[in-house]
Amino acid sequence: MSRFLFVVPPLVGHVNPAVGVAAALVSRGHRVAWAGEPALVRRLAGPDAVVHPCPPPGAGRGPRGEPAVARPADIRGPEALRFLWERFLVPLAEAMAPGVRQAVAAFRPDVVVADQQALAGALVAEDLRLPWATSATTSAEFTDVLATMPRVAAWNETLLRDLRSRIGDPAGSGDPRFSPHLVLAFSTPELAGRAVRGGDRVRWVGPSLTARPSAPFPWERLDPGRSLVLVTLGTANTDAGARFLARSAEALRARADRVQAVVVDPEGTLGAGAGAGAGAGSGSGADPADRDVIVLPVVPQLELLDRADAVVCHAGHNTVCEALWHGVPLVVAPIRDDQPVIAGQVADAGAGVRIRFARAGADAIGAAVDTVLRDPGPREAARTIARAFRGAGGALAAARHLERLADGRKDET
Repeated sequence: MSRFLFVVPPLVGHVNPAVGVAAALVSRGHRVAWAGEPALVRRLAGPDAVVHPCPPPGAGRGPRGEPAVARPADIRGPEALRFLWERFLVPLAEAMAPGVRQAVAAFRPDVVVADQQALAGALVAEDLRLPWATSATTSAEFTDVLATMPRVAAWNETLLRDLRSRIGDPAGSGDPRFSPHLVLAFSTPELAGRAVRGGDRVRWVGPSLTARPSAPFPWERLDPGRSLVLVTLGTANTDAGARFLARSAEALRARADRVQAVVVDPEGTLGAGAGAGAGAGSGSGADPADRDVIVLPVVPQLELLDRADAVVCHAGHNTVCEALWHGVPLVVAPIRDDQPVIAGQVADAGAGVRIRFARAGADAIGAAVDTVLRDPGPREAARTIARAFRGAGGALAAARHLERLADGRKDET
């Protein structure tokens, strides 16, 4: 039996993949604990999860437990990257570091599993000379997007070096987003392409999916005679998404003779007259008469993907991989952060159509949906990726790699 400490940021999309791996480890007789935000981890991993508190900076929370970082809705490109690092990742690492050290002292793990955006996990493990693995819940980092921006890359390296001097081992080296021991990538090359960064430590395990807390859904309102299209912008983009959700609802309502839409609207941004139609004003989907555009704040996404014919989304890594796991093609409209990279992967793989988030109107969204529904190419590409995902082994494969690390065995697969 080995002990594994998972260090996770307060982000649903980063905790969910770790939950599946943790469950696989427990089923194989190991002990697991968490360092993170207790309420969020226990909501996703179960009420009995052992969580050592690592409070994020600030007390605000979003609708699903994420930190309510006040990021301008229209921020893009290098400014979005600067905001991500200076206003979120670095403050989060500094806030979490004391809790991670306390968790290590109390739990005494054999291996630390650190999410790429929970930098405190990597830096503390490095400082304490503990074996640690990277949990890469997005494949965007493997592409080295800063290779063509040397000044930005130098700024990023300086930021990481200064952070290490404050919370880790000042004599340490290497990028804390890539463990020198093991990097678990929750994708496969069929979608992500070849890994430029991470070297021979990268293990492509595919998506880590596991049962989640169920959300109520009016299944009786689904029409099997129409194509089902799910529209979602994830859990951290509602600040920027009102216009896009409204235009998507408008585009899909115009195709109601052959398409039925489910729109996820966590903050009720679809007001009357915004294009969502009757019953969408509160974002609650409370109008049982509307069977064309069903608007809800939360949906059981994995169950819906079993029935969906297409997904319209922001190119968030989890949403993309969950759709492709089910062989569902996508319309991707990236907003910021890693999303443009993931959207490029989808388009390059032929598994979907990329559109411009800020400029896409109902006509462009509708045309893209028509393409992925009618053209067999995106669906066949999505099914090819689904086969690769399922063959990669998911959470169980990740657990086996971690076992080898804990045992000090060389991982050659």
